[in-house]
Amino acid sequence: MSYQRRSKDELAARVAQDIPEGAVVNLGIGMPTRVANHIPAEREVLLHSENGILGMGPAPASGNEDYDLINAGKQPVTLLAGGSFFHHADSFAMMRGGHLDICVMGAYQVSARGDLANWHTGEPGAIPAVGGAMDLAVCARQLWVMMDLLTRQGQSKVVQDCSYALTGVACVKRIYADLATLECTPQGLRLIDKVDGLDHAELERLLGLPVQP
Repeated sequence: MSYQRRSKDELAARVAQDIPEGAVVNLGIGMPTRVANHIPAEREVLLHSENGILGMGPAPASGNEDYDLINAGKQPVTLLAGGSFFHHADSFAMMRGGHLDICVMGAYQVSARGDLANWHTGEPGAIPAVGGAMDLAVCARQLWVMMDLLTRQGQSKVVQDCSYALTGVACVKRIYADLATLECTPQGLRLIDKVDGLDHAELERLLGLPVQP
């Protein structure tokens, strides 16, 4: 059978589906920012941005951007009723104080046991940029990774052991990828769901790792 990868917006909607009512959530730079556009309006979720916003809303409609109101990735956002701004140091105090229920980040690699590498590939000329990733990885109550399962070269980003510099050890709870949703456990990977048409054996072949059903 053939299968189709989730688009970036389909993947963002899949992540949003699992965010519970009342959660305080940080969305990392890049693909995770799309999650804000897929949280149902009737569900109360407090979105936190590292640069000092609580109560962030979805992206504004085209033409309504206010570049004084941006997320940590410098993308224009909206502010929901009751939202607030605060100093960068207060934002990090929220992160380090364990006040975030969930953080959604991108990654270069995630190990089967949940080690995270997302700040430097070690390639010549690459500019390392850890930002607040280490604080978020260690201090959020749950860390979810949102990414494509494979590199452009077709290699799995989910690996037995990360070869890139680590951001955190055994910190990733779930991997939301374009082909499957996986849970990282001390015993290895466990399947939550996968796209239609992708059989279990093919998923394990792509990963090069066993996956518990």
